[in-house]
Amino acid sequence: MSLRLLFVFSILSTFLSAQSLQDDFEGNGNIYTWFGDACAVDTNRSNPFPQGINTSATVLEYHDQGGQYANLRFDAANNLNLPNHSVFQIKVYVPSSGITGNQTNQISCKLQDGTLASPWQTQSEVIKPIVLDQWQTITFDFANDPFINLDPSSLDPTQRTDFNRVLFQLNGENNNDEVLAYLDDFIYLDTTFASNAPVFSQLVWSDEFNGNGAIDTSKWFHQTQLPNGNSWYNGEIQHYTDRTANSSQSNGTLKLIAKKETFNDQGVTKQYTSARLNSKAVFTYGRIEIYAKLPQGAGTWPAIWMLGQNISEPGAYWQQQGYGTTPWPACGEIDIMEHWGTNQDFVQSAMHTPSSFGGTVNKGGRSIPGVSNSFHLYAIEWTPTKMTFSVDSVVHYVYQPAVRDANTWPFDDPQYLLLNIAIEPGIDPAWQEDTMEIDYIRVYQDPTMAIQEAATDPLLEVFPNPVKDKLNLKLPSEMRGELKLELLTIDGRTIRSQVIQVSGAHLDIQGLEELNQGIYLLNVSSKGKSQSIRFIKQ
Repeated sequence: MSLRLLFVFSILSTFLSAQSLQDDFEGNGNIYTWFGDACAVDTNRSNPFPQGINTSATVLEYHDQGGQYANLRFDAANNLNLPNHSVFQIKVYVPSSGITGNQTNQISCKLQDGTLASPWQTQSEVIKPIVLDQWQTITFDFANDPFINLDPSSLDPTQRTDFNRVLFQLNGENNNDEVLAYLDDFIYLDTTFASNAPVFSQLVWSDEFNGNGAIDTSKWFHQTQLPNGNSWYNGEIQHYTDRTANSSQSNGTLKLIAKKETFNDQGVTKQYTSARLNSKAVFTYGRIEIYAKLPQGAGTWPAIWMLGQNISEPGAYWQQQGYGTTPWPACGEIDIMEHWGTNQDFVQSAMHTPSSFGGTVNKGGRSIPGVSNSFHLYAIEWTPTKMTFSVDSVVHYVYQPAVRDANTWPFDDPQYLLLNIAIEPGIDPAWQEDTMEIDYIRVYQDPTMAIQEAATDPLLEVFPNPVKDKLNLKLPSEMRGELKLELLTIDGRTIRSQVIQVSGAHLDIQGLEELNQGIYLLNVSSKGKSQSIRFIKQ
């Protein structure tokens, strides 16, 4: 059965009413009017820094050569729909050798009405800090980020529909300093790309740590077994214990406590103790938030991270449940937050895969004053194509390999959470004790996903994925007859819903060429059985 016309009208009406703007400066996009005000602009510049999150061949070069102001801008064909779509995203690289003066390193996104004689008079602006000498993804959310209206009497940006001009400015104006910058992968689509509020809206698992005393053992497992019988990895010198002296709840927070003390366990005596927790739930995709305050002291190494449920590691919880089939790094490791006391206030996120592990090249971080004195929100958004890491909603690293295979992307299978404080051999001899304190951990997924305790066999077969125009479904016998089909965006917004009759084993969903590139869900329900198929539209 071929289902050619099922979704076409709804897709067109939905996506043409919401304007999409994007440009990767390699011929893929719909912005043709980039213009530099008082600056030199080259939209076809070979990428001088193909590294980190951006190895693409071509980028835009922006060169403010020292005038009082400079802007990069374009005009959209239609006014921007800020009440419904408020997020703009771009990659930026500013080499330290390309700036003069002592201006704050920042990038501004300004929205204007280009039909006015003085379009800046009613502009709204969001400013974000940047880090020199690295590619970074900057997100401007005019619904949730602090904004500046040049005219204080102007409405909030999300109450306006008169904007049709988008501008970017590096390091401010009213100065004569120079700025050389490179920009890439601009996108303005919909709220799927927001990073200040969860893309994934359904809370599926959490621990608010409101108990007293021992941790909640229905949610957490103490990993204490020395994996090689004598020590932990990376030369770490601590014992992990299951004592409340090293992990406990009180006053609404979890305390992981590392101590300098003589402790004997498993026939081995060590001079430091700590805790290492494994979650008893596993997840595939979603947004994970951890509100935490970090320890300090040269030699401390706290981490909030994830490992594949299938890791074969002696003493790990899921190994003991029979899932340990795959060695590290083939199981995949996601480091949401790492901090080293030898580099106080620098936090890092990293990926470990067979393509790069140990001293991995796949990492990014930034300095955040006060991470050991106050709580900060550490988060990851995990989709089938990329990982986005942020602290306090500021993105500092995106992992999005061009080729996703077992070497680069073992991340379509469940992962579990780990919390620990390791002690490095070079620990300061005067150090005695410190704590990683966690207020809450929350895991969000899209409304069609559910918490996974173990992988389940799919009822449906779907191919190809990614798809360009036609999705082929192979239906099991128990899912034939009357079918309900629902096409949704990744954030759960229904595009189309329809009931049809199917007698055979095959069903073709056509007309998908009308969709924008991105991730979608197809819900298939029949006779009390249902499944959500996630697919990528190329």
